[in-house]
Amino acid sequence: MPSSRPAGSRPTASGLAAILLCAGVFAAGCEQKQAAGNEQQPATPVKTAVIAPTAIPESSEYLGTLKSRHSTVLNPQVEGQVTAILVKSGDRVKAGTPLMQIDPLKQQATVGTQEASRAAQEANVRFAQIQWDRAQKLYEAGVSSKQDYDQAKVNLDTAQHQLKSLESQVQEQQVQLKYYRVLAPTAGIVGDIPVRVGDRVTNTTTLTTVDEPGPLEIYINVPVERSKDLKMGQKVQLIDTQGNVIAESQIDFISSQVDNSTQSILAKATIKNSTDTLRTSQFARARIIWRVHEGPVIPVLAVQRINGQFFAFVIEGSGKSEVVRQKVVRLGEMTGNNYTVLDGLKNGDRVVVEGGQDLIDGAPVTEIAAIANGKTPS
Repeated sequence: MPSSRPAGSRPTASGLAAILLCAGVFAAGCEQKQAAGNEQQPATPVKTAVIAPTAIPESSEYLGTLKSRHSTVLNPQVEGQVTAILVKSGDRVKAGTPLMQIDPLKQQATVGTQEASRAAQEANVRFAQIQWDRAQKLYEAGVSSKQDYDQAKVNLDTAQHQLKSLESQVQEQQVQLKYYRVLAPTAGIVGDIPVRVGDRVTNTTTLTTVDEPGPLEIYINVPVERSKDLKMGQKVQLIDTQGNVIAESQIDFISSQVDNSTQSILAKATIKNSTDTLRTSQFARARIIWRVHEGPVIPVLAVQRINGQFFAFVIEGSGKSEVVRQKVVRLGEMTGNNYTVLDGLKNGDRVVVEGGQDLIDGAPVTEIAAIANGKTPS
């Protein structure tokens, strides 16, 4: 039969040792759990930028057209058939360089006829001169009448006037003959040549263009609603598809009339184009700077967008007590790599620009770099 221990009997020494061991293990486990619960979250290293007042331009962008005052469109001054094209597109030519030849045979025949008529009239003038010299001598000798003398004088004057008329006609036809050879009006680069040898051209036919490298003008049509803001000398920037400024100038012309078809005001600015990267008739994005004011900006890297709202992590505290707070911000237009801050931040705030991917509101952080004036870190 199993042995039974009487009630009230004391435990043996081995049993007491086992109980004390269990109690020690339990107490150690409780201490470890308490230590784990008191351990703080490690601080996250972040880079920050300091919100500071910056010059913010107020601007508008428009689509402008570049034009050149040194670009010439060549149309023939005579009609005829193209017999020779003496240059090709892209050639650099000097002023007076022959470009094309239009068939001059008909005009040459006309000039020849006029010159023959002039030669015949010169003979008539010489004969009339002889007749008048004879009549003058006879009249002075009393042999002929005053009427014969006057008639000889009239014949000479008429022949001389007819000769002058024919000489003018010959000169006109010779000038017209020069138009059958098309010359470069200025030095420059030959543009596209749409005609071919054998084509018949008229005064409205475009033969080619000659573009002289140099300054261009940007034509900007500004809506009439903003005409009151247009002023001479306002800064104009040309920007590329990435938003980079490729040229700067100032408004030097403002039209006094409104374009009836577009209800806009024409403004122009001269572009130096020293690198010859811009072309005549090229479309370009033109930014007009209306005014400049100071205000806070925030780097693009510091902005997060969640459900259509913009947020930024702002550092509060200092030293080992630095934490981040997620704040809602209201932003304006982008200027370079920064947004204009309309509400939610103030000058002097430190915003996280790098290392904030896994941050939550109230998380401890360690600031490892600060960039002033809203500049993004390199």
